Amino acid sequence: MYNPKYFSLSEFNCQETNQNEMCPEFLERLDALREACGFPFVITSGYRSPNHTIERRKEKAGTHAQGIAADIRAISGTEKYEIVKQALLLGFGGIGVASSFIHVDDRSNANPNSVPVMWTY
Repeated sequence: MYNPKYFSLSEFNCQETNQNEMCPEFLERLDALREACGFPFVITSGYRSPNHTIERRKEKAGTHAQGIAADIRAISGTEKYEIVKQALLLGFGGIGVASSFIHVDDRSNANPNSVPVMWTY
């Protein structure tokens, strides 16, 4: 398993089950994003077990349950802008912008037929 440079693996544990099945390639890309941004990241959500409350409501497993997504705390507009800008440059396929975090995922790498997407919460 990839040993992240900027994170501890436990930061990505499921908040309800404590499981962690993060994809090593995703963690490597997240490290590259952190490096490109040049400021620390706080992970607010990483892996979600299929038994996680949010995942149980879905018809099929989301990117968090696939171990290819993370939510990064971002309060200031400057941090949000930089995370989104660098995530786009690095080819992350899913980017969600919320009031207190940025979601990034590797949906395009997991499924080559998927179309990159960006949304707001």
